[in-house]
This record gives sequence, structure tokens and C-alpha cells, in this order.
Amino acid sequence: MTSVSSGKLQGNQEEVSKPIKPKIVKTCANTPSQPDKGAPLNHENKENVENSKPTVSGEAGKKPEETKFKWALTDFDIGRPLGKGKFGNVYLAREKKSKFIVALKVLFKNDIKEFNNEHQVRREVEIQTHLRHPNILRMYGYFHDESRVYLILEYAPKGAVYSTLMKLPNKRFPEEVCANYVAQIADALLYCHKRKVIHRDIKPENLLLGANGEIKIADFGWSVHAPSSRRTTLCGTLDYLPPEMITGKAHDEKVDLWALGVLCYEFLSGKPPFESPDHNDTYRKISRAIFGVPPYFSAEALDLIKRLLVVKPEHRLDLHLVLKHPWILKHVSKCKDQEASGTQKS
Repeated sequence: MTSVSSGKLQGNQEEVSKPIKPKIVKTCANTPSQPDKGAPLNHENKENVENSKPTVSGEAGKKPEETKFKWALTDFDIGRPLGKGKFGNVYLAREKKSKFIVALKVLFKNDIKEFNNEHQVRREVEIQTHLRHPNILRMYGYFHDESRVYLILEYAPKGAVYSTLMKLPNKRFPEEVCANYVAQIADALLYCHKRKVIHRDIKPENLLLGANGEIKIADFGWSVHAPSSRRTTLCGTLDYLPPEMITGKAHDEKVDLWALGVLCYEFLSGKPPFESPDHNDTYRKISRAIFGVPPYFSAEALDLIKRLLVVKPEHRLDLHLVLKHPWILKHVSKCKDQEASGTQKS
């Protein structure tokens, strides 16, 4: 039996290093789960959250029957650790019945309560379980026991974008790679904004890479569903905060546009545009959108960055126009041509 002890998952520690094609894909991967909004994150509630887990039909092509299922830690083989966060750890895992590979994010309830983050965790689950986009990390479901909350996430085998960036000799991506990443993120954010979801913490550490090298936006811990109201919470990472946040003004989905501009700059230069040893100086630069321009930036790339890093939110370039920007179209089209050429040769 798999157990949890001293902050580590123990039991069947079989190394699960390669994605295994599931025998029953719909058991875990394709079934949207509905989070139980009423289940508190406390020790008194020991019931696992009920998720829809279909049984397998005997005839091929038939829609499987759905039955209520309570996930538990014993449903998974636990592999190597994938990462460590503020409230817990992420492990590679495999659902025993289907052999489907997932990432299991384990959050400690005591830490969540200590930092008064119950609402934030609940909001992360409620938002991410309902998002379906190729460049957004799927959350298949969640369950909990007396001391921990477990999030069942899509496994992104190529890891964090930040790690990839830091391994490069000059710690920056070529413009072609950067443009394709920015286009994927812009498309995913456009999807979120149409559903009134603001991410509010776009940065390299919160971006993963899928099996084909595609972007997967992860960590919706600071995200919010805001159908009409403007928000006033100061959240996110200092280097990526927009002027409206640091000056205490209300904000909306356009904070993600600013973050996209900062991200593009960091991808191309290896560091954020407003980085400074002194926090007050960083605040000053952000509030006035003051940043230097490396000589190797192309004019087209710089044009996009300048259109996103605008102090007044209403003047920032809309996401659908980001996708139509000449710099994006030039490199995305080039990438598609190369893929088509590779397909023909094979």
C-alpha cells in the first residue's frame, strides 16, 4: 500500500520515466472532472472528492458508461519527484488501471492554512479543471486525505521553460523559438480571457514544455475568474508586475498582456526588462515603462515588445493583434514550412 510519510511519497517507488500509451485513455485523460466546491480543506472532512471515472464498454467505439469514483493515493504508482513548490511537491505518477502517466501535485494542508491560502487553492482547482486548450496544462481531477491535497495534472515531459532557458549558453532563445512560444501563449491567454479567466502570473517558471516542445501554461494559483469586476489584489512576481498593480489601481485581463511583453523580452535577452538590485528602482522603471534595448533585438521584435509594455492598459496591443503581428507571422510561418518540409521528406 502506498503511504505518505515525512513529506515524501512512499510505497511503490517504481521509476516511471517514459509516458506509456494508456490502454484506457478515457479513464483518466479525457474525462473532465468537476471539483466539489463545498469540500473544505481541513482535517474533519476525510472524504475524497468524487470524480467521474468511466468504465470501459465491451464494444469498440461505444461511449463508456460513467460511474462515480473516489480517487485515492493507492490508485497511483509513484515515481521520481518532478519539482518542489511553496506548499508541496510534484511527482511523476501512473494511474494503475489505465497505465496513464500524470504529474501528481501534493499540497500540504497545514501549509495552505498557515498562509491562509485555502481560497487560492480552491480557485486554482475550479478554474484549471475547466480549461481545455493545447497550450494549457490539463488538470484531470483532485482528491484529498487528512493532511494533503492531491492535484492530478497532465505530465509535460520536457520540463520547465525556465530550466531550458537557463541551460542555453547565452540564456536566451533565438527569435524564431521565442516568436513561436509567444504565439502559443497569446493563443492560450486569448482562450482564457474569452472565458473571463485572468492568469496574473505568466513567467518562465510557470510554463512547461509538452512532448512535442509545445508550451503548456501551468500554475493557476494566482488566476481569477472575473466576469465583470476589476481586481485590486497585488499578486504575481515583482519583475512581471504591471504599472496598475504597483500603483494600487484596479486591474483587468490586460495585466496578462504586460506580462507577455516582459516574457518576450526575457526570452530574447535572458533577463526581465525592469530588473534592478533595488526594488524601489524596479518599481520606478515599471511605473514609467523604462527599459534598455539590447543591440541584437530585431526591429520587429522590439516593436511587439513596445506595443505590449505600455503604461496605460487600454493602449496595450490586443492578443488577436499579437497573433497577427509581422514578427509573429514571419517566424510562425517559417516554423510551419519547416515542419511541412520535414513531413514530406519522411
